[in-house]
Amino acid sequence: MKILVTGASGFIGSFIVEEAIRQGFDTWAAVRGSSSREYLQDERINFIELNLSSEEQLCEQLRPHRFDYVVHAAGVTKCVDKRDFYRINTEGTQNLVTALRRLEMPLKRFVYISSLSVFGAIREQQPYKEICETDTPQPNTEYGRSKLVAEQWLDTQKDFPYVVLRPTGVYGPREQCYYMIAQSIKQHIDFAVSYPQDITFVYVTDVVQAVFLAMEKGKTGRKYFLSDGEVYQSTTFSDYIHEELGRPWWIRIKAPVWLLRAVTFCGEYAGRLAGKVSALNNDKYNILRQRNWRCDIQPAVSELGYRPQVLLKEGVQRTIAWYKEHGWL
Repeated sequence: MKILVTGASGFIGSFIVEEAIRQGFDTWAAVRGSSSREYLQDERINFIELNLSSEEQLCEQLRPHRFDYVVHAAGVTKCVDKRDFYRINTEGTQNLVTALRRLEMPLKRFVYISSLSVFGAIREQQPYKEICETDTPQPNTEYGRSKLVAEQWLDTQKDFPYVVLRPTGVYGPREQCYYMIAQSIKQHIDFAVSYPQDITFVYVTDVVQAVFLAMEKGKTGRKYFLSDGEVYQSTTFSDYIHEELGRPWWIRIKAPVWLLRAVTFCGEYAGRLAGKVSALNNDKYNILRQRNWRCDIQPAVSELGYRPQVLLKEGVQRTIAWYKEHGWL
């Protein structure tokens, strides 16, 4: 069986490629010419350069191939210009699917990696309740909106064998955003919100588990939430990191909403002036102030056989160990 993984050089994509190789797939990693191949060193990996911004080029690049499965993990989570979210996350998905359809690719399954962020700040009256597939999405970030528009467009593609996965916050080795929290704690500062939040996480290999289950058992058009099945408080992740770092002295700054707004506004403005993506931006503000990240994973459990293997404490142990081993911390 032949599988194509887009975003293969990225955090989640590189783990999907590794699992595909392990399972014996004829594995093709879609990359850009400028993409790092640091985590794609296995000699059994085949590489293909794809230009997701051009439907015509995609047709030419894909024409020599016949893939059984496509996992679309390519995308961006931070951009200087908000239009780039739609150009890459939305239009890139549309171009890829349209090219596959034009070429009459004999796909068994197309797995799209979306996000819990498509739902935004809903069900925020305490006690918080799980976000369900029957809820109406209300994305509060440009990232979430761009992913939702891509999902809605996929819904218009009749007779196309797609499945959508909506993971909550994905962490693990190689991940760089949550790494910044560990780096800050090592430098003795922890930044937390001052109000109650219910947070969810999913370890990267559990997302990969769901990808291959969706390829085998996913129902066309279905959308599945992914988490580790547990709910945590906003400080739990930092507490586990602090423990794994040997409990260095630290100052925990609990920020009210107005301070978050001020800090992220300044970060957004500074990033625009510098022409660089800031980790503290308007999207980040909306993510930080969101109080409910619960989600219902039961459909993934019952329909796919999804069984989360790594809870947060163990996942943080593995992740921090990897950061240390590779000189990140």
